[in-house]
Amino acid sequence: MRTLPVLPVVTSAAAAALLLAGCTSASQDLGAATGPTAGGDAAQAEGFDASSVAVDEEIAALVPEAVAADGVLTVGSNLEYAPVDFVAADGTTPVGLDIDIVDALAATMGLEADVQSSTFDAIIPAIGSRYELGVSAFTITPERLEQAHMVSYFTAGSQLAVAAGNPDSVDPENLCGVTVGVQTGTVQQDELEALTAACEESGAEPIDVLPYDAQSDVTTNLAGGKLQAMYADSPIVAYAVEQTGGTIEALGDVRDAAPYGIVVAKDDAALAEAVRAGLQKLMDDGTLEQIAGAWGSAEEVLTTAELDPAVG
Repeated sequence: MRTLPVLPVVTSAAAAALLLAGCTSASQDLGAATGPTAGGDAAQAEGFDASSVAVDEEIAALVPEAVAADGVLTVGSNLEYAPVDFVAADGTTPVGLDIDIVDALAATMGLEADVQSSTFDAIIPAIGSRYELGVSAFTITPERLEQAHMVSYFTAGSQLAVAAGNPDSVDPENLCGVTVGVQTGTVQQDELEALTAACEESGAEPIDVLPYDAQSDVTTNLAGGKLQAMYADSPIVAYAVEQTGGTIEALGDVRDAAPYGIVVAKDDAALAEAVRAGLQKLMDDGTLEQIAGAWGSAEEVLTTAELDPAVG
């Protein structure tokens, strides 16, 4: 989930550098676009039951006493990015790929996950105070690694989507002049804004970038004809295509896959190591692949959980 290729009209070196910077960020649900059943009941039917995950005593021993004392792992997530993080049909229960993973991780540690909804941009600043972990389709970037520890577990790319049949003949290699929706706060938004500046610099018509607080609104407006394209993480696009019944379709290739990371406070190396060990255990015994498979993404699971991996 990272970047669009350099547009044929782009000559800006600064824009090209930004294109290499990566793109996944936020979270969203399709409830507004497809109704509560698509966003909730289906997810509950497909999800993973973390009650089958046993405590690993060695990993539990790594958890700092301040975290383990109440038996609860407090997690911040932006529950608006189906199928990764969103809310079930009951309007309150967190569900999704990330939610199942953090439930299984907490169980491995001998804890219970308490997933709390937050705006996306507010999660990382609150790690270590309000939340013990952040899990919300966070792509690992150098900028985020300056703020917090991140432990890798999954990989995804970015992808465009258009109305079925691509009625506006959108060229994924040249978005100048195209109206594109994106979720606010994502790296995809940053990328599109850099690209539109490059369009203007070259004398082409700028991209009309329309940011929305919720991915569901992006999907709704694409399906309704207000947008010519949307840009989001590849799992989100695939899920949106499925849940809208073919009203929209993916356009072009998945671009620049990059790892997701679970966020831990920069000053909590002990908890970061417990998270790394827990995720590695879930990778080694196949649980993580089983969880991702329930959401149609088994092939995106990593085989090594790395603490603060080097990223470009």
